Amino acid sequence: EVQLQAFGGGLVQAGGSLRLSCAASGVTVDDYAIGWFRQVPGKEREEVSCVTYSDGSTYYADSVKGRFTISSDIAKNTVYLQMSSLKPEDTAVYYCATDLWGYCGRGWKRTVDHWGQGTQVTVSS
Repeated sequence: EVQLQAFGGGLVQAGGSLRLSCAASGVTVDDYAIGWFRQVPGKEREEVSCVTYSDGSTYYADSVKGRFTISSDIAKNTVYLQMSSLKPEDTAVYYCATDLWGYCGRGWKRTVDHWGQGTQVTVSS
């Protein structure tokens, strides 16, 4: 059974940085995509970023390009999201997710097959 454990949320001032981590266990395929979504109350869950383990290709939502960086440690089955220049509008619950078929790109929300628990990120102005 695939399990995703997310860490690293917290409270930070605007302009600050945070790093999220997500450790995946129970994955039996070598080539899959893993990444992050976020959600605020009353809104749909939004794609943030993902990475494909096979070739390291990445995807970023326009709203986070240039500020967020996704990276992975294949040996640890862990993905990281380094968030910099944070804005109050980045405040959300951040969810880790996988697509075991390996798709990572715009619209990958439709192909996500596993979700982790959320971690709250709050950016104060």
